[in-house]
Amino acid sequence: MKNYLLAISLLFISYGYSQVDKNEEEVKQLKAVILNAQTDQPMESVHVVNLNQVVGTISNEKGEFEIPAKVNDTLYFSFLGFKSQKVRVTNDMFKFKGTKISLTELAYALEEVIVRPYSLTGYLEIDVKNLPLNNAFQYSISGLSVGYEGGNKNPSAVTKVLGAILNPADLLRNLFGKKPNQMRKLRQMKEDDRIRDLLASKFDRETLMELLQLEKVDIEDILNNCNYSRSFITTANDLQILDAISSCYEEYKVLNRKR
Repeated sequence: MKNYLLAISLLFISYGYSQVDKNEEEVKQLKAVILNAQTDQPMESVHVVNLNQVVGTISNEKGEFEIPAKVNDTLYFSFLGFKSQKVRVTNDMFKFKGTKISLTELAYALEEVIVRPYSLTGYLEIDVKNLPLNNAFQYSISGLSVGYEGGNKNPSAVTKVLGAILNPADLLRNLFGKKPNQMRKLRQMKEDDRIRDLLASKFDRETLMELLQLEKVDIEDILNNCNYSRSFITTANDLQILDAISSCYEEYKVLNRKR
């Protein structure tokens, strides 16, 4: 009986070790080369992001890159002037060397652009009337040190502002509570220098959308309801947007714990 129990124990221990080894081998270093699809030449400084592992890297002068990955991970490639591309990691990429990823150059048809500067007359009273106006209204609440941007002047804007002030936890719960998996990636994204460098050079929200699996309208909705101005939302780079969403999410977690 004792020998039987000993055999069973050894079997479980052996199985446990094999599972640990298997898990450790799941994430490996994937090596590949990035080429220009039109010229078949290697591309340097292409940004590569593993959307699942939330890590990034950059291709060298030979177009080569190395990144932690496992089978079925999705790699996201981006380079200015080229169409961004997503590639699913397969077993063959690990088994066979020399995997090549080709990026296609974007073709822009540039139309004639006529630049019309402000027609200034030199008379202040006339020139002021010709300047564009910002139609966004700021609402101030007595006792609060910050103003709230509500957009155009209408009843719904006031309701939105009061809702943000009176029910901040409920508002943020609606924003973040439905997307827990996406929000868990925020800290990983902030800790990876390659991803931060990439986002600092981006203004189109494309990479951020892929990393967080959110639509552009979702990102704008989060920032709008976290008291960020329209000016910030439209002009900030993707890294600033990431930090803003992360800050708002941390506030949500604090409010959520207090309820």
